[in-house]
Amino acid sequence: MYNIYSLQSEEVKMLTNSQHTTERITGWIKKFFDENGKKSYAIVGISGGKDSATVAALCVKALGKERVIGVLLPNGEQKDIDDARKTVKLLDIKNITLNIKKVNESMRDMLEESEEMRKISGRNELTEDAKINIIPRLRMTALYAVAQMLPEGGRVANTCNLSEDYVGYSTKFGDSAGDFAPIAGLLVEEVKQIGKCLELPDEIVEKTPSDGLSGLSDEEKIGFTYKTLDKYILTGICENDETKKRIDGMHKANLHKLKKIPAYEPDSLDRKLTVK
Repeated sequence: MYNIYSLQSEEVKMLTNSQHTTERITGWIKKFFDENGKKSYAIVGISGGKDSATVAALCVKALGKERVIGVLLPNGEQKDIDDARKTVKLLDIKNITLNIKKVNESMRDMLEESEEMRKISGRNELTEDAKINIIPRLRMTALYAVAQMLPEGGRVANTCNLSEDYVGYSTKFGDSAGDFAPIAGLLVEEVKQIGKCLELPDEIVEKTPSDGLSGLSDEEKIGFTYKTLDKYILTGICENDETKKRIDGMHKANLHKLKKIPAYEPDSLDRKLTVK
């Protein structure tokens, strides 16, 4: 649990000094690149929301705008693509737009046209979860391809926050992947604090979060507000028992997304050393 909060009646105070935390994260990013690619670029998938904008701004502050590349990855028409364009223009960073629609359609066709897949699954089309999660995994594939095409290489930013990760609101090997994660320890409200500290516009920082895939806002999809979730993560307090059960259930069910891939470790029963 964090020790940088205090309760004020029903409100939970988040970061006590957002400027101080911004400087600490900036220093952490510098250190990461010093140790993992002194001249490499930070590759940030720009969605048009606060998380990717905040991560990109932190990278600009840490590395300079010349070493940050924003990648816009619409799936066909993206209704908030203008917000993503606004972000890269505001930060004045190099940017690339890669539309994944054709690749996504090809992937879906390949799976749905497979006779073997139909026999094994008993389905003629993809499940909704499969359809939704293909997209962020394709986006991550594109980000790593961009990183590996650069002369000095690139390091892909994970743009997930602690609130999303706590309830598993991310795609394994999709947006939950990355080489470094500047805001993974920050709650939604804390990311907003950092975004404002970096002077990002309110229309980005306070924008209603959405995965851009399901047609629902994050809070509509998960069934509770981020303020409720943030307060529970920090304090263990949730006034509504049903909401508490839902949060606990989502957290438990999605812990596998946050853990290292389980691997069998051979021991002395597998390898018997014979000395001749």
